[in-house]
Amino acid sequence: MTIRMKRCTFEDLQTLQKISIETFNATFEDQNSPENMKSYLKKAFNLKQLEKELSNPFSQFFFVYFNNETAGYLKLNTNDAQSEEMGNESLEIERIYIKNKFQKHGIGKYLLNKAMEIAMELNKSKIWLGVWEKNENAIGFYKKMGFIQTGAHSFYMGDEEQTDFVMIRTLK
Repeated sequence: MTIRMKRCTFEDLQTLQKISIETFNATFEDQNSPENMKSYLKKAFNLKQLEKELSNPFSQFFFVYFNNETAGYLKLNTNDAQSEEMGNESLEIERIYIKNKFQKHGIGKYLLNKAMEIAMELNKSKIWLGVWEKNENAIGFYKKMGFIQTGAHSFYMGDEEQTDFVMIRTLK
């Protein structure tokens, strides 16, 4: 069993779009209306939007591979790219998505550890993320990895306002 990570480039845009839609759909379609899912996927994962995010110098995308198969991806933000004003000492994990068939293989832990390594390389003292209040598996995982809930913010799925818990882990 080998897990490895590779930084995404513009040549990866189509693959990034495909895996973004696939993993987001698999994770959230059962708990949201088809209309809101379609609206969100169209807005968040169109090629122009992903290209804009990929070209932001304060955002990084990484594919993760399990035995040389694309298993998911990670998106990290610093400075002005963060989705909330958390200061320059923070790194945000905006997306950590793993295909269903690759879950429960340690990939989430691997990605979280890599995100913490990158944060420390960038001299960040905190790492944070937003997680849907109804995503109990993810919340439990993040707590196990040392994150604590410090607040909440709104997340819009189509026209529906939802609540994401803000969870932080101090690094230094």
